[in-house]
This record gives sequence, C-alpha cells and structure tokens, in this order.
Amino acid sequence: MPKSQVRKKKVYTPPTDVRPTTTSSSRKPSPVWLPITAVALIVVGIGWLVLYYLSEQEYPVMAWGYWNLAVGFGMMVASLGLLSRWR
Repeated sequence: MPKSQVRKKKVYTPPTDVRPTTTSSSRKPSPVWLPITAVALIVVGIGWLVLYYLSEQEYPVMAWGYWNLAVGFGMMVASLGLLSRWR
C-alpha cells in the first residue's frame, strides 16, 4: 500500500501591528543593587521576626507590640516585589 504524502504547514508570522515591540535582547539587565537589596530585606525581615519571638515580644520595639510582625513580614513582601523585577 502506498504511503500518504506529508503535508507541510505554513509558518505563521503575525502581522507587524500585532507583534510585540520589545524583544528579550532589548531589555536591560537588572542593576547590581537589586538582588543584594532583596536578599538583605529577606534576611533582616526573618531576623526581625526571630528576635521578636525569642525575646518574648520585648524587642525590637516593645511599644509596637504585634506590629513587629507586620514590619518583619512587610520586609519580606517588599523583597518579593524587588525580586519580581529581577532579570
């Protein structure tokens, strides 16, 4: 029995008005300070929370009370925001 012919598909090229204008080669790399700052925020945020729990809620700032948790987690969330911009 003869083998059927293989059909060649045309390569799709989108119209020029639909193509994205930025390419991966045109984007600039991240500045050096960005990952350093993000890692520092993670470490300081974890350190803040550990110090808060181990000091039985007396340090880093006793007057803030449970807001110390917001500060520690806020630092870690800020670092995630920075890391989302890292290329």
